[in-house]
Amino acid sequence: MQNFILLMGDVTKIATDDYVGFTFFTGCMAMMAAAAFFFLSMNDFDRKWKTSILVSGLITFIAAVHYLYMRDYWASNAESPTFFRYVDWVLTVPLMCVEFYLILKVAGAKKSLMWKLIFLSVVMLVTGYIGEAVDRDNAWLWGLVSGIAYFAIAYEIWLGSAKKLAVEAGGYVLKAHKALCWFVLVGWAIYPLGYMAGTPGWYDGLNGLQMDVIYNIGDAINKIGFGLVIYNLAVQMRNKEAI
Repeated sequence: MQNFILLMGDVTKIATDDYVGFTFFTGCMAMMAAAAFFFLSMNDFDRKWKTSILVSGLITFIAAVHYLYMRDYWASNAESPTFFRYVDWVLTVPLMCVEFYLILKVAGAKKSLMWKLIFLSVVMLVTGYIGEAVDRDNAWLWGLVSGIAYFAIAYEIWLGSAKKLAVEAGGYVLKAHKALCWFVLVGWAIYPLGYMAGTPGWYDGLNGLQMDVIYNIGDAINKIGFGLVIYNLAVQMRNKEAI
């Protein structure tokens, strides 16, 4: 507890025009608030949906902790905290994939679907990290492999077995699945822009964009948005069962 107080008391000054630092700070606070909301609302639902709400809370809590470190790293070094960011993603993005499995269990989704999505997400992230931090000379190639894994996830949830299960479940589950699919298709598409803004390649014209701002906005939209979709589904299903 004493160490935590010391950490919170050691505040690094953020310049008024440091928009990157601002997005790190607001991202941290937004994730903390979302995590508290999801954790405190868990007892409002039965066991069937409580796990989904718990996972939403874990996603935003893990992100909040990493954003706390990333904010301080940026303030101290004025460098992109690539390592911390990918550690965050390798924990939270697979959990976001787990959410698809959890809401589709009502239609008989099997764990093989969950592990398939997790595997593809890990491939997407590991190859992205290699291109951004290890083998930057071939960033375009690693970005291509990462993109293929991303499109495989998008195909699975939009047109593959996950979509079939969602249609079979119908109703609120189908609507929630479709909303999550849009987050993956549109929200996750923010990240390739950040990747291209921070790595060399044929897309050098995008290097004028600020990579960390793009990533931070994308994280807030996707992680909190995912959780709110799950929360709304749980509320709708609870109200439906109460009728």
